[in-house]
This record gives sequence, C-alpha cells and structure tokens, in this order.
Amino acid sequence: VSASIQEELAKGFIRPSTSPASAGFFFVKKKDGGLRPCIDYRGLNEMTVKYRYPLPLVPSALEQLHTAKIFTKLDLRSAYNLIRIRAEDEWKTAFSTTSGHYEYLVMPFGLANSPSFFQAFINEVFRDMLNRWVIVYIDDILIFSNSYAEHVRAVLQRLIKHQLYAKEEKCEFHLDTISFLGYVISSEGVAMDERKVNAVLNWPRPTTLKELQCFLGFSNFYRRFIRHFSTVAASLTAMVKKGSSRLTWSQPPLQAFNDLRLRFTTAPILHHPDPDKPFVVEVDASSTGVGAVLSQRQGDPPKLFPCAYYSHKLSSAERNYDVGNRKLLAIKLALEEWRHWLEGAKHPFTVLTDHKNLEYLRSPKLLNHRQARWSLFITRFHFLVTYRPGSQNVKAGALSRIHEPDLPTSSPETVLPASMIVAPVTWDIMTEISEAQIQDPTPADCPDNLVYVPLTLWPRVLAE
Repeated sequence: VSASIQEELAKGFIRPSTSPASAGFFFVKKKDGGLRPCIDYRGLNEMTVKYRYPLPLVPSALEQLHTAKIFTKLDLRSAYNLIRIRAEDEWKTAFSTTSGHYEYLVMPFGLANSPSFFQAFINEVFRDMLNRWVIVYIDDILIFSNSYAEHVRAVLQRLIKHQLYAKEEKCEFHLDTISFLGYVISSEGVAMDERKVNAVLNWPRPTTLKELQCFLGFSNFYRRFIRHFSTVAASLTAMVKKGSSRLTWSQPPLQAFNDLRLRFTTAPILHHPDPDKPFVVEVDASSTGVGAVLSQRQGDPPKLFPCAYYSHKLSSAERNYDVGNRKLLAIKLALEEWRHWLEGAKHPFTVLTDHKNLEYLRSPKLLNHRQARWSLFITRFHFLVTYRPGSQNVKAGALSRIHEPDLPTSSPETVLPASMIVAPVTWDIMTEISEAQIQDPTPADCPDNLVYVPLTLWPRVLAE
C-alpha cells in the first residue's frame, strides 16, 4: 500500500486530503500477476448524475474499412488518469489507507462517468482522423489504411502532442488481419471473432444421456431459426428415446450434432450486436463452469437472437464458492467478456439469472474482499438484474455444464466380500419376552410397531 501511494504521489495523481468523504482502498490482481489499486466508489456513483456521452457505434465505424489492407492496434496506458478533475471537486474522490487519507487530482478508475468522459476527450484528440483512418473505443485505437506508415506516424505524433502513452506489450503493428472489439478485420472484410462462438463450436460430443439432453435443451431454444429443425435433430432425439446411459455414435447422429453446432454460430441465429438496441445477458453457473449468452431482440415481431456465447471452466478455488458466489462470478465474467458492448451502452441492459438473491446485487449489506473487487467492476455498468427460474434459463445453463467431468460408468458391486457368510442374528432376550408374555399378555392399547416387555424382564432388557 505504501509503495503504491508513494508512486501515485510522485506522479501527481493524488494528494493528502482533509475531505469528509472516505472510500475504501484495496488491490485487484491483474492478468500479468501485478496489483492494481482500486477505490470503492459505489456510494459516490449512486449520487452521481450520469454523463450520457455516446460511445462509438462500432459496426457503423467498421463499414469504413472496406478498402483498408493494413491494420494497427494501440492500447492506451493509464487512460483515465490523463484527465484532470475539476478544481474543488477533488474532495469527493477521497479514500483512506493504512498510510493516510488522500484524494485524486486526476480521474480514477471506478467512477461511473469515467468511460463517457474519456471517450469525449479522446474523440476531441482525434476528431480530424476519426472514421477516416482511425477508430477509437475508449482506450482502444484501430488504425486502418493502405499507406500504413504515414497514418501510424500521424497517430503516434498526436499521442505525443497530448502526452498520451500506449502499452507496448498490447500494441500490434502493420498486420493484414487483426482482432478488434469482438471482430476479426482483414482486407477481405469484417467477420465475427471466433472466440464469440467457441463455447458452442467446441462443445464436446456428449458421452452420456444427460449430456445429450443438455445439448438438445440448448438447441430447442433456437429451433424456430433452423429450418426443418425436427428433421435435422431426429437422430439425436432418437438416441434420447433409447434411454441408454452410455451413448454409441453412428454417422447420422454425429452429422446432426456437428450440423447443429455450426448452425448456432451462423445467421440467421447469430446476429451482429446493434448498439442502438438494448442487450440481454443470460448467465448461469454449475458446480464446474459458468455460461452466458449475449442477446438482443430484433425483427418484427421482436425475437431474442444470440450475439455471442461464453463458457468458462471453474478453477479449483472457484469450485469452492457457494452457489450465490458462482452466479455472481458468472455475471462478472460475462461483463468482462463483452465489456466493449456493455460498458457505456446506449440503453440499460438486462441480466437474467436463476439466483433470486442477485436481484439485490446493487445494494448488498456486507461484502467480503472478493465480492468487493467484483462489485467495483460491476458498478461500471448500467443494468437491471432479473430473476428467471432455472427451468427457463436453459441456454446459459447448458453452456455452464459443458465442463462437467465424464463420470465412469459404475457396474453393480456387492457391499460385502463374496466370501463372507452372513447369518441372521437373533437377540436371545426376544425368546424370553415371548415366553413371559404368556403369563403377562400384551395390552390391547400397545402400538403395533412396538414390543411389549413384561415388568419382570425390565431389569434384563435395560441391562442388555
């Protein structure tokens, strides 16, 4: 903590504070293993008037790329920290640590309006280049042209002029094919990034009846988009009707399985996201994985079409989470995966989950350290959590169960060794009770499921 504070002080990002406000301070582990300092600004964000600056319409911007052949991608370093906080508003960002009380002089991560304000700033920096040979989405910059050297130089000079810096390790220069915001861009055009559909394309062939039923349950939600679905899936449903716990695959059902996987990832099922329409994020978690589907309502009448799929195998530590935390992890991972569509979205989006307690996600009374980290990230998004019964949450549920282990088939076994001789054992006292009941018969009001013990045998029975 002390080293981080000293570094921020040296950069001029923060200063000691006497503010009455005080947000929590903690670290979040980065993908490269380092630690990122984070402030819990949930309280401040709740009171903040939202700045609705529009984020770029990526599909529209990509239409300008049809003649480009060379592409470069830049990722800005410490992007939000490059914007100065308005004088006399610094006290609102105050936070406490073990080494003191401080406030930000620059815009920190975690503020509700950070994405919108930075987009407005970066658009102004590149205004004369936008959609001519540059596309900027918050801190991601795409340079496209035929004379790549000239345009890359112009962009880098503009960054230097405004004291903006890129992360060298995340930059890609002069490529003929590049991945950008969920799209694969090349001289041949724009296509969907395969990572959006890998969860379905890599769906393993079911080996048990339960796994096949799970796949068909997922398929059934999209049957109205697949012509002659019943015919295509007939050989698979026939396997289910056989009821065999272990599956034997012949050519017809194998072809049907591969055909359905492919159809899920192509039109008319899979649609490009439309930023002008609200999104729906369906999430679920099992004991071994989490799954999610990004969807939108399109067409007339509106129907829910998938835009992307996501599946994640839980680590050994994540498997120890309780049900609520696994469901919360599913939301967090889905928002990370589709951040470029959901953060700063034009419309609030809906998260559908079968865990009712997550409806109160925005205002939990007590958070542990892990939940606090997740919550800090989640509060950057504007959405509503809605409960949907598990029986209706089939798509995300099926994706979450892809990672369930293939349990070995169990064959009937005896509990005791075959060589053991088992003989009935009779309690001797029962014979004595029967003989004593001749002189002292069982009372008429004695319950049928109890044994009447004559008074003369009480000491013996109690001793036994």
